[in-house]
Amino acid sequence: MTPAPFTPAWPRGVLFDMDGVLTENNAFHRQAWQESARELLGLDLTEHDLDTKVDGGRNPEIMARLTGRDPTPEEALALHVHKELKYRTLAYGQLREVPGVSAYLDALDARGVPYAIVTSADHVNVDFGLDALGLARRFPRQVRGEDVTRGKPHPEPYLRGAALLGLNPEDCLVHEDAVNGVLSGVRAGCTVVALTTTQTDDVLRGAGAALTVPDFHAWLKLLGA
Repeated sequence: MTPAPFTPAWPRGVLFDMDGVLTENNAFHRQAWQESARELLGLDLTEHDLDTKVDGGRNPEIMARLTGRDPTPEEALALHVHKELKYRTLAYGQLREVPGVSAYLDALDARGVPYAIVTSADHVNVDFGLDALGLARRFPRQVRGEDVTRGKPHPEPYLRGAALLGLNPEDCLVHEDAVNGVLSGVRAGCTVVALTTTQTDDVLRGAGAALTVPDFHAWLKLLGA
């Protein structure tokens, strides 16, 4: 998938993934998945498994990708509770924002550009993450994992995000860090500027990202801010 030529410009609306975009917490999620998969599923996850089956999705869908079958509601709930408790235990007191996040939000606010979170995380992890970063008041608009019937890479999450802002998807800029998230944004009709916090430029552009940046300071520089 080769994206069209892209010139950085201030968007009409912005949709942020959370994990790996607002905070560099991917290592905690990966460790929690590896331990939970080993303890509950008897699976030893490789880095390739984490890249292709885990990053950027909701837990029941991830479980299905890992096991090759749809889990029962009871199985999905047990894994979800186990894994997310591990994640919060590992990440407690360790979360920091990706460089430039607050400056970017300030710039969007100054220009009257609306924004929202579109994440596969549930409300507990969203609250945990935003509280830790001191960003809770800045994100009253949220699309969380439990708010959609089909998670990333399906376009539904970002279609809902655009609707939440009252905009067409093509008027929204998406910030993502995972292949499944990039695919979701592109399939929704949004432009994606991805962060290389968890994946390489080649991988993210291959999924359809129009551009990659290491952090939001770099993105603000491209915008001339």
